[in-house]
Amino acid sequence: MTIRVLLADDQALLRSAFRVLVDSEPDMEVVGEASDGAEAVRLTRDERADVVLMDIRMPGTDGLAATRLITADPGLAHVRVVMLTTFEVDEYVVQSLRAGASGFLGKGAEPEELLNAIRIAAGGEALLSPAATKGLIAKFLAQGDGSDDERDPARAERLDALTGREREVLVQVAGGHSNDEIAERLEVSPLTVKTHVNRAMAKLGARDRAQLVVIAYESGLVRPRVD
Repeated sequence: MTIRVLLADDQALLRSAFRVLVDSEPDMEVVGEASDGAEAVRLTRDERADVVLMDIRMPGTDGLAATRLITADPGLAHVRVVMLTTFEVDEYVVQSLRAGASGFLGKGAEPEELLNAIRIAAGGEALLSPAATKGLIAKFLAQGDGSDDERDPARAERLDALTGREREVLVQVAGGHSNDEIAERLEVSPLTVKTHVNRAMAKLGARDRAQLVVIAYESGLVRPRVD
């Protein structure tokens, strides 16, 4: 299956570089380019994109607003958004994940990292690498005094629907661990871990693992640690 990729960035030169990279891969193709968020939403629908590489800062409708529009559209439920950031606008990262983005990647990432991010997102997983993701999520969820009243009580109550094992798995997911790593840590099979992850996603209304991480922090199940 060919992964249909949409590029959304207001810098034409950067879009061109991404296009050359993506189109060089046999399992993916660029189906459109957008210079602003509104165009990105329209092209996502028209071109039936699977993955959108979305710049956060664009004129008019920015990447954050565009991500919300895409992930709120039932007709685009299959679409995965990977946010592109210079890490100078980190305050938007967690907002992007809350809006339904499957993760984010620095614009300075190596070509293989970018291609791997597209494949991970297209496979329905969350881009929880590079390792900076976990630290940034923790950092910006920890804004404020970090007290209990900073947590989302509604999401904390929703955790009551999880079994003890599902909570254990959720903690491990929030730590950025893969299914194989979690299986080794909990001494179960990777398939069992995948089942627990899928059930937790269904019970918590999460699109993917990235949103599970945010829920784990927002609910207070996992405490942010900022170095």
